[in-house]
Amino acid sequence: MKKIIIGIVLFLAIGQQSKAQSSSQDTLDIIKKTYDQLWELGEKNQKGTFRLVSYKPIYVTAGRISDNPNEKPTSENPSYTAIESEDFNNIEVKFQLSFKTKVIQGLMWNKGDVWIGYTQKAHWQVYNQNISRAFREINYEPEIIFRYPIKMKAFKGEFKSIGFAFNHQSNGRDLPLSRSWNRIIFHVGYEIDNWIITLNPWIRSSDNDDENPNITKYIGNGEINVSYHYNRHEFYAIATHPFDRLKGGSLQLNYVFPMKGHLRGHVQFFNGYGETMIDYNHRQTTIGIGVSFANW
Repeated sequence: MKKIIIGIVLFLAIGQQSKAQSSSQDTLDIIKKTYDQLWELGEKNQKGTFRLVSYKPIYVTAGRISDNPNEKPTSENPSYTAIESEDFNNIEVKFQLSFKTKVIQGLMWNKGDVWIGYTQKAHWQVYNQNISRAFREINYEPEIIFRYPIKMKAFKGEFKSIGFAFNHQSNGRDLPLSRSWNRIIFHVGYEIDNWIITLNPWIRSSDNDDENPNITKYIGNGEINVSYHYNRHEFYAIATHPFDRLKGGSLQLNYVFPMKGHLRGHVQFFNGYGETMIDYNHRQTTIGIGVSFANW
């Protein structure tokens, strides 16, 4: 009888260890996705249309500290300059939600896909009782994306896809704090080992009533996104630049580390212009810490 009990205990212990290893591997598979998996490139990765999945990183920073809060937003268009300043705290909550869904699969020689994406980024003065804990800024970013797979070996890695997107970004506010712009964003995706690099140059569409003149002088004419995975750890950087001048642009650095299950810790550093639309011509340095959620 004693041997049977010992055997049952050993069996349960081995089962629990196997289950933990399986769960850990499942989490790693969700966190660490290849470029082909992220954009469902190739027949084995295709999952059909109208399936909602994550797009850009989804995270919440419970504390984001700025060295230079934008208390009186300005614009080179005088009609869009704030009349009075606000008493903003230099610490606030920041969160980002982002989803995409494929609406057309197999376009152009049965390879290209059309996606609809939506990203929302919010800055919340939750610790500021003087302004009733109001949201300082919310940015809305819908887009239509076309991706076409390519396989081109280069520098020991491979170019994965090319494409473009029709992108709108705005903060949905009234005068004088309204900010918006429209862009055509081009995409080139490259992968080597645990690195994924995406180049995104863009062309801004003209606007008769320009709410944010010279926005490309501050934010830039394009973006490079570089990410690196090491086990369950992730490092990624997003940099923008005008290309035609030294001053301007921004750099965002992120470190995402394991906590429990699919939940991960997130440290974010930002320096430059345009962390939000209202800050398009405002330079600041911020650092935040919070949690990030795995891709799904």
